[in-house]
Amino acid sequence: MAVAQAQLYTKVSSKHRGRSSSALLEPLLARGFPAHIAQKALVATGQKTIEDAAKWLHSHCNDPSLDDPIPQEYALYLCPTGRLHSRLQDFWKESKRQCGKNRAHEVFPHVTLCDFFTCEDQKVELLYDILKRVGDSFSKSFPPSISLTLHASPSYLGFFIDDSQANVLKEFAVAFSSEASALADCHVKPSLKQFHLTLAHKFYPHHQKTLEQLAKCINPGEPCQWAAALYSRDMRFVHYQRLRALFQYKPQNIDELMINAGDLIYVEPRQQREVSEGWVIGTSHRTGCRGFLPENYTEKAHESDTWVKHREYVFDTASRPFTKAEKEPSVKLNGEDHNLNASRSVTNVLSLQNAALRRGVLVMCHGERVDQVFGKLWLKQCLTADGKYYRADLNFPSSLPRRKDSMKQFECDPPLSCCGIFQSRLIGEALLDQEVTVSYVYSSPALRCVQTAQHILQGLKFNQKVKIRVEPGLFEWTKWEASRAIPNFMTVAELVEASYDIDTSYRGNFPLSSLGPSESYEDYVSRSSAVIKQIISDCPSKGRGVILIVGHGSSVASLTQALTGLPSRDSQDFAQMLRKIPSLGMCFCEEQKEKNKWQMVNPPVKTLTHGANAAFNWRNTIMED
Repeated sequence: MAVAQAQLYTKVSSKHRGRSSSALLEPLLARGFPAHIAQKALVATGQKTIEDAAKWLHSHCNDPSLDDPIPQEYALYLCPTGRLHSRLQDFWKESKRQCGKNRAHEVFPHVTLCDFFTCEDQKVELLYDILKRVGDSFSKSFPPSISLTLHASPSYLGFFIDDSQANVLKEFAVAFSSEASALADCHVKPSLKQFHLTLAHKFYPHHQKTLEQLAKCINPGEPCQWAAALYSRDMRFVHYQRLRALFQYKPQNIDELMINAGDLIYVEPRQQREVSEGWVIGTSHRTGCRGFLPENYTEKAHESDTWVKHREYVFDTASRPFTKAEKEPSVKLNGEDHNLNASRSVTNVLSLQNAALRRGVLVMCHGERVDQVFGKLWLKQCLTADGKYYRADLNFPSSLPRRKDSMKQFECDPPLSCCGIFQSRLIGEALLDQEVTVSYVYSSPALRCVQTAQHILQGLKFNQKVKIRVEPGLFEWTKWEASRAIPNFMTVAELVEASYDIDTSYRGNFPLSSLGPSESYEDYVSRSSAVIKQIISDCPSKGRGVILIVGHGSSVASLTQALTGLPSRDSQDFAQMLRKIPSLGMCFCEEQKEKNKWQMVNPPVKTLTHGANAAFNWRNTIMED
């Protein structure tokens, strides 16, 4: 990126810099800000108010790129407003809930008139004038309504615009680009391809039917005014991911980033491979500063969340007459008519689909394990000279269950920490609050997974009603076992003796002897696919009952991908993804009865987020010189 930036600096610096006549600039110059930095602040805030620009300058006082002469990139979009926009937003929300995020969710509903182009900061005001002038010249010829035809393919869903109306829009885009190129010295390319409004893009083919059903609920004849809107983005971060801060974080070290709730962060995925687990390195959109921050303080944001809206021209067609055809509330799907009832909506269809849903599968990772906190040698911290266990820290379990073989086996099969027990019970209580009915419970043979399942059932108050089925096939990818051998797990008899609610009649589909050390990634994916299919087959539907599966971080990904038909990732991407799955991280899948297919939806409970709490020695901390 450094080479590209250097080339860009040279290109921009060599251009003639004319002074803006903006009335907003003078007050900033009077406050002592250099002209080029004041211009940068105005552009970054959409040239709306002096207060916005001054606030931006204050926030970016430590921004190392403040003097960089890189301009913003601009795009001209045609955006719907009014009821049609509301219906489209409903579709955005429900399609994401039912089918997961696709490429279209990154940006709001729009038709591209002119794709992204650069413009020097001091010439942006010319773009505003051009937009107003060209808009005025097309106000009479702009279509009173825009006819939309629904088009679907295995990777695209969207509305195509009628050719005669699209030609007017293309003429508008060409007129804007011509004037912008001539007057603002911008290289603007108008969109001349099929004009369209994308609903979904780059989704999984098996989601196509669901997306089409939701799209058919959108009545393109809804009242709507269209606005030509000018947006900008920071060209340095075009290929970065965006995160949104959920909580405030105050840096503990000099290389960490200060964030407030709601802050947007730019993250370069390739830079994360050398970062410690649980952390990311990013650049704040609000301050321009860069540093490390805890990943569990953030959620994914959309690409357009960091864009700035500058100006828009609204085409007023409300007072102009509509033809009968323009009023007809119908949708064409690939050229075929589909009648709509005006009362139907995305929500109506959603309720019909929910009536057909039956079983649910909740797959989650175990709670916090002791070696996650105290390291692989945790057991040595808890043994007396004669080999008896004692609690060296309040986060160690008060006792360990009895087992016939050596206590040393706990090193390879560690229990939950006390915080892990609390986490698990808290999840169970949350499921109880949401009135989730668990019909079956499966667990990996690892002690931490059995304990997690046990304490979830206690939180649910189900521990006497539902027994835990210990399934060896749910154990994690054995390549990650540090001992290069499969742990000696506690037997079913030992678990029962330790008062765990185990289904003693259950016989696993994969015997322990079938688990080999250092299995290949392909073998692990195959095992996961086979075990989830067998679990589904062994659990007949009980109304809306949920199958709870407690496994490992790898289980959350491998089982749900196999169940929903998502393609498996390559091993490197898989390993990177697992770093982001925390204790009690979960995925929820629902079955659609009429299609006998599963889809991932939001889990029935919220996520569990908390911070680290380091060991404290009062003598070394308070009494030291």
